[in-house]
Amino acid sequence: MVAQRVVSLTCSNTEIVCALGCADRLVAVDADSDHPAEVVAKLPRVGRDLHVDAELVAAHRPDLVLASLTVPGHEQVLERLRARDLPFIAPAPESLDDVYRDIRDIAARLGVTDRGEQLVASMQAEIDEAPAPRADTPRVLIQWWPKPVIAPGRRSWAHDLLHCAGAHNALGDREVISEPLTDEQVAALDPDVIVLAWCGVPFDKYRAQVVYDNPAFADTRAVREQRVVPIPEAWLGRPGPRLTEGHRALREAVAALPG
Repeated sequence: MVAQRVVSLTCSNTEIVCALGCADRLVAVDADSDHPAEVVAKLPRVGRDLHVDAELVAAHRPDLVLASLTVPGHEQVLERLRARDLPFIAPAPESLDDVYRDIRDIAARLGVTDRGEQLVASMQAEIDEAPAPRADTPRVLIQWWPKPVIAPGRRSWAHDLLHCAGAHNALGDREVISEPLTDEQVAALDPDVIVLAWCGVPFDKYRAQVVYDNPAFADTRAVREQRVVPIPEAWLGRPGPRLTEGHRALREAVAALPG
C-alpha cells in the first residue's frame, strides 16, 4: 500500500519525505523536526525523542510512521507504537550506503521509487566525488558531544563522509558507531582538526572556546593551529539528504589545511 498519511518521528525522516516531494503526505512530526521550516511550522507535533506520545501519533490516523533506531532507547518508542498496532518502519543506518538504502525504502513506501533513485544519485554525485590528493591525509575528530567527548567510529556515516572528504576519521580504528572519550584519549589521538557537531545544541550556541580552553587539549595539533571547526549537527548527524551539506563543509575544512 502506498502511504498517504505519514507521521515522522525524526528530523532526518522528515527531511527525506520532503526531499522526495511528498511533504503534503506529512500529517504530524516530532518536536525537533525543523527543516524545511515552511513545511514543519504548519504541522502538529507528537513529542520529542524518547517521549513521543503514541496516542497523539495514533490520533492522526497514519498509514505509515517513520520511526528510528539511531538513538539508544528508541526501542521503547517502537513498543508503544506496536501496542497501538501502528504501521511503522524504524531505520537504523550506520554507513552512508545504509542511508541511501533507507531513502530508497521510504521512497518505495511512498510510491515514488524513481524520485528515491534520483535523490540518491544526486547525493552520490556530490559526496562520492574524489577529493584532490594531499601529501598528508589529515586526521579529523568529530565531536557529537563535548563533555565527555563522544565521537563517531568506523560504523558511522560520518566516517564515510570524512573518507569522501579526503580525511581520516581520528576514531576510525574503532569498530563502533560512536564512543565516549576521556580528555586524555582525545589528546592521545592528536587530531589535525576537531569538528564540533554537537547533537541537540543550536548551532549558534556552539563554542570552539570550550575546546581551546581545555588544558588537556593544549598540545593537540588542532588546538595549536586553531583548527576547531563548527559544522551544524543537522548537516552531519542526520542520516538524510543534507549530508551533502556536511560533506561540503568537511571538504572545505580539509582544503583549508596546508599541504
